[in-house]
Amino acid sequence: MGAVMLQGTGSDVGKSVLVAGLCRLLANRGLTVRPFKPQNMSNNAAVTPEGGEIGRAQALQAIACRVAPHVDMNPVLLKPQSDKSAQVIIHGKVQETLDASYFRDRKEALLAAVLESYHRLSAEADIVLIEGAGSPAEINLRAGDIANMGFARAAHVPVVLIGDIDRGGVIASIVGTKAVIDSEDARMIQGFLINKFRGDVSLFDDGYSAIADSTGWQGLGVIPWLPMIHKLPAEDAVVLQQPPTSANGVVEIAVPMLSRIANFDDFDPLRLEPQVRLRMVPPGEPIPASAELIIIPGTKATIADLKFLRAQGWDIDIAAHVRRGGHLLGICGGYQMLGETIADPEAIEGAAETIAGLGLLPVATTLTAAKTLTHSSGKTLADDQQFSGYEIHVGTTAGAHAQAMLRFDNGRFDGAISRDGRISGCYVHGLFNAASQRQSWLAKLGVASNGEEQTVIVDQALDELAAALEEHVNIERLLAIAGHVL
Repeated sequence: MGAVMLQGTGSDVGKSVLVAGLCRLLANRGLTVRPFKPQNMSNNAAVTPEGGEIGRAQALQAIACRVAPHVDMNPVLLKPQSDKSAQVIIHGKVQETLDASYFRDRKEALLAAVLESYHRLSAEADIVLIEGAGSPAEINLRAGDIANMGFARAAHVPVVLIGDIDRGGVIASIVGTKAVIDSEDARMIQGFLINKFRGDVSLFDDGYSAIADSTGWQGLGVIPWLPMIHKLPAEDAVVLQQPPTSANGVVEIAVPMLSRIANFDDFDPLRLEPQVRLRMVPPGEPIPASAELIIIPGTKATIADLKFLRAQGWDIDIAAHVRRGGHLLGICGGYQMLGETIADPEAIEGAAETIAGLGLLPVATTLTAAKTLTHSSGKTLADDQQFSGYEIHVGTTAGAHAQAMLRFDNGRFDGAISRDGRISGCYVHGLFNAASQRQSWLAKLGVASNGEEQTVIVDQALDELAAALEEHVNIERLLAIAGHVL
């Protein structure tokens, strides 16, 4: 068994994507590969077959390995609930909600759960590819760390450090990391990678040598800016800051960026549609009147984000959109917002309260401690089109006079739709992944879909990424490092 941990000089340097690409590369070589991230912080979660939840990035990495995702691949998941607290999920199940200072005191106690999962994965794999979190240079977080060097040293796993040249200062970020971290931590680092290079790589030869000379770490390659990455689901909310897709798209679909937006990879298939201009609307901006469809996304805290939505004036924009005859869809928490009331009698999200919803569908929601985590498939009732996705939510939503939107294969119904078919909502994530389902939605807006299945797009992109990494990364040296388990 071998293992190597990819850490970064900062967030969004490409750790998740590179681990996914290397997973596919090594799987294509015939190795049994498993991805692992000790601790993740993200509201973009995936549901595993055993009914747990892990970070979306680890689910993608499992797909890259051609295996089903498992809770052991991400034993500790933090889902931010407010600016100062997060839901703590251990081995796929919610344990408690802790504020930042209390969690910091408990991190070391979670190391046992992390190592337990890691050793189970190691027992079934030729190699485990491990993703760090943030940066080991955040020395203020080093005490009790389980996400970077704390794990690497406890598990005796060598580290490769990734630097992002696109953001600038990559020499300083890598050399500076060695300068500030503990000398024992620095000894865990066996090599470095330069990511997101644009232009003639030879122009960086001197910088590459300078890093190696200054750190004593071996360079494993310079990876260019890889265009296929935009086809892969992103876990980091940084992607939401990108400009509208397909600027020449015929129809505009707007998604308000809620403060606790979750599972925003729901919209990835729409990003890739050439006739769609997908606009993620940031706080402080109105929802454009030009949008033919508004989608209210999922959220980690429905009541708080409904208040946030109203504070932005988006409820007024949505009401005007509906009066104009526009289409409106709510997914998960967005579906809950479309109803008449949302009640939180058990104070699941904070204070025990009941607030008025947007009143656009004849349903009401009650939040409960039990969380629904399941894969689901079925058909949309209005057009008899197949869908396949997953549910991840707290609470139940019902209405005596509501017309259901979906029928699951097991006969259960979900969601609601208005009599004119223009307003609808459901709990299912991944609704747009199926080409036929997406075509049905776009046909309502007067355009055709590209007809591509999202699963096929992602799988092809992973193979393209693996081929690029074969070309630009010294894989034999990486494997040698991984085989050198200290």
